[in-house]
Amino acid sequence: MASTPPSTPSKTIPVFITTDSLHSILSHQTLINHFHSSLPAVSSSLCSPLRQSHAVSSTSSLLLMPSWSSSPSLPYIGVKLVTYFPLNSAVSLPGIHGSYVLFSSTSGQTLATMDGTALTLYRTACVSGLASRILSRNDSEVLVMVGAGALAPHLIRAHLAARPGLKRVIIWNRTEEKARALAAEMRGSLGGDGVEFGSCGRLDEAVEMGDIVSCATNSEVALVKGERLKVGAHLDLVGSFQHSMKECDDEAVRRGRVFVDNEAALVEAGELVGAFERGVIEKGDVCGMLVELIRGEKAGRRSDEEITVFKSVGSAVVDILAAQLVYETYMKQ
Repeated sequence: MASTPPSTPSKTIPVFITTDSLHSILSHQTLINHFHSSLPAVSSSLCSPLRQSHAVSSTSSLLLMPSWSSSPSLPYIGVKLVTYFPLNSAVSLPGIHGSYVLFSSTSGQTLATMDGTALTLYRTACVSGLASRILSRNDSEVLVMVGAGALAPHLIRAHLAARPGLKRVIIWNRTEEKARALAAEMRGSLGGDGVEFGSCGRLDEAVEMGDIVSCATNSEVALVKGERLKVGAHLDLVGSFQHSMKECDDEAVRRGRVFVDNEAALVEAGELVGAFERGVIEKGDVCGMLVELIRGEKAGRRSDEEITVFKSVGSAVVDILAAQLVYETYMKQ
């Protein structure tokens, strides 16, 4: 008896998903939920090589971040392409630009292209939101946002989605005017939800009030002092991705139970690499990765008194999951 020949994939016309469409499709709540349900199921089937970085000039670079899945539930290959041109600030352009390309892992056809910068902002913030859902106190009321750049409003929305009981958001930035402007922006869009938005020019004072302290800066000087963290606080560290960067001091790492988004954080994040080198903690003291927390393989918060620290550096795994949600929702419209 002859076997049935495999079906031939039909030709697919690639789609370009505009940034406006991406914003209309994604919400921080839905992406947090998607990560929560999908990461445990597909993380073992995903292959994500180390990102490649190529110098384009003495100051600019090109980064490539690929990922692909062997799971039938995630039949995709994804590549994020990012350019880093830090001197663009002199001509009033963003220093980072990105595109994300999604392919079929069964036929290799191009499926979609979308804004990689916007996708990264959503996925980064929602990883922090998911970690906060697991690690921050259920009764958290005050969020302190350290930094007022492009990622800050996304992080605020993600933490509010994860902890809808939050009542107050305090924003700090080196340039206080930017903190005030972001507070006004968030007040205009979310103030009707009963959340109070404000800024503070004294970081130590703000940190002392935070039930959740979220940091998104490129600082190479520790901003958050561990001695200022209140009992039961959750510290979310997003900004650093090089050894020279750090958003908190050794005392914050020492006081907290530390978790990471993935293993790359142990060799990339300045706060952790420095703490390891100085003997503040050892790699074995890191309490777990995000997927282990979701699966319940590692214990998250154990009491209302302990301090938790979550450090993320990003990965192609969450890129492809975010792109999946965008693409599949777009194709259903």
